[in-house]
Amino acid sequence: MSGKMFIFPEATDTAHVKMTPAQDNFTAVTVCHRTFTDLKRSHSIFSLATPSDYGHGFQTVMNYKRPSLSASILHIPVHFDGIEYTPNKWHSICTTWDSASGLMQMWLDGQPLTIKYTTEKPLTGKPIITLGQDQDSYGGGFDSEQSFVGMMTDVHMWDYVLSPCEIQKFMKGQSFTPGNVLNWAALDCKIKGRVVIGDTQTSCT
Repeated sequence: MSGKMFIFPEATDTAHVKMTPAQDNFTAVTVCHRTFTDLKRSHSIFSLATPSDYGHGFQTVMNYKRPSLSASILHIPVHFDGIEYTPNKWHSICTTWDSASGLMQMWLDGQPLTIKYTTEKPLTGKPIITLGQDQDSYGGGFDSEQSFVGMMTDVHMWDYVLSPCEIQKFMKGQSFTPGNVLNWAALDCKIKGRVVIGDTQTSCT
C-alpha cells in the first residue's frame, strides 16, 4: 500500500476496511494514520473491537461538537480539546496508551496533546479493526452518521508506545519504524463496500 490511500467517497453504513491481526493481547498500543476530510460532523477514524469490548476496545474519533480529538480504551473515552482540525487538509494523528501507567496521549500534526489517565487493564481478545466505520458490535453495528468520508493513508499499529522521536518522524514523513501489528506497506486487509484504492496525491516538483 506504499504510495496508496483508501478513498471513502460517501457516507454509508456498509463501506469499510477490515483487518484481523493475529495478536490478541495488548498491554500497550500506538496507532498512527493520516486523514483528509471535509466532514462537519463527528466521525470514526480507527475502530478496534474485541468480543467483550466491541468497537470501544480501542478507538480514535473526531468529535466535531466539542470540537476535540477523542480516543477510547475499554469503553473509557478521553477527549483532547482545543485542536485545529482544518477541513480539506491532511492531518497526521498518533495515539499512544500504556497499561503500566494507564496513560494515553494523542499527537496532531507534530504537536503532542495533554497526557491523560484511562485504565491499567490490558486489552484482550481476538481483535477486529475497521477503518471508516465505528463498530457498535463485534465487526458490525455500523451507522452512516458515524462513518468517515474522505481519504486515509499510512495506517500503522504497534504493540508498544512509540517514542516521541519516532512519532515525529512519522508526522514529518521521514523514515520510521513501521508498525509491528499493522504495517501500511504490507497491509493485510479486506475491503467491504465502496472503498477505492487510489494513488496518494503529492505536489509536483
